[in-house]
Amino acid sequence: MCGTHILTGEAFCEGCGHDLSSAAAGPCTACGSPSVGADGYCENCGMLQPSGRDHVEVEVETSAGVSDRGLRHSRNEDAVALLPAGPGTIVAVVCDGVSTSPRPEEASQAAADIAAVTIAKRLAEGDDAETATREAVQVAAGTVAASARPGEDSPACTYVSAVVAGRQVTVGWVGDSRAYWLGTHCSMLTVDDATPGTHMLTAWLGADAGEVVPHVTTFTSDGPGVVLLCSDGLWNYYPEPEALAATALHHPPLAAARRLVRLANEAGGHDNITVAVIPFGQGERAETTVAFPKERSD
Repeated sequence: MCGTHILTGEAFCEGCGHDLSSAAAGPCTACGSPSVGADGYCENCGMLQPSGRDHVEVEVETSAGVSDRGLRHSRNEDAVALLPAGPGTIVAVVCDGVSTSPRPEEASQAAADIAAVTIAKRLAEGDDAETATREAVQVAAGTVAASARPGEDSPACTYVSAVVAGRQVTVGWVGDSRAYWLGTHCSMLTVDDATPGTHMLTAWLGADAGEVVPHVTTFTSDGPGVVLLCSDGLWNYYPEPEALAATALHHPPLAAARRLVRLANEAGGHDNITVAVIPFGQGERAETTVAFPKERSD
């Protein structure tokens, strides 16, 4: 901050006493200044610095998720969580931080983590997947809303989850992160909470969200496929399920998630990109019939 030469490893500037611990990971990626504040912003040029979440990969049993910063954002505000929840059961959650809210990356990570844990816990206690999903959304919404600091709105994020167990899949969502079923008969399983033709959200978790009422639906299939969750960083470029299926059905889960992220980046990478790929009924006969019940939001 004062222009004094800083030696590698120094904790404080000898000239002005500035705390250098927040710059331990390196200088500002934009201007090279060592003055990066604890909030992640360069105190010289104002650039928000990349974080350790810029590219995240997770694998659980046969499922995988990838979350990436993209090419245009300075930080990844998406999050993904995957958990096993008993034999043959996988819980997946994808959340997308709302950039206009404070600390959106904290909202998405907290919501994804607590929701996945809550669903797994409620399933272990004997609840059905729809009940567990509704409870998880309420817990996640409360966690995000309670994270507001004095004098500010709370952070905010969107939410989508899937419980994949046997031949049954339960999906829950709030906002415009999506779930797809990809197989012989592909389909989008969610309906965006957004003004038609725009990205203006009509429901979310956190800041000024009001009462959060999740959409929850369950379907069954008699054949194999993939359940795919994603943020709008992917579906903005590839909204049709058939385009996603061309990759997701022909690669192992982690390779598929990586390739979908790469395709979104190659298309422009204007947003953070998060994908979770959960195989469904693999090894069963190829012909697939999907039954979609009426959505229940009560």
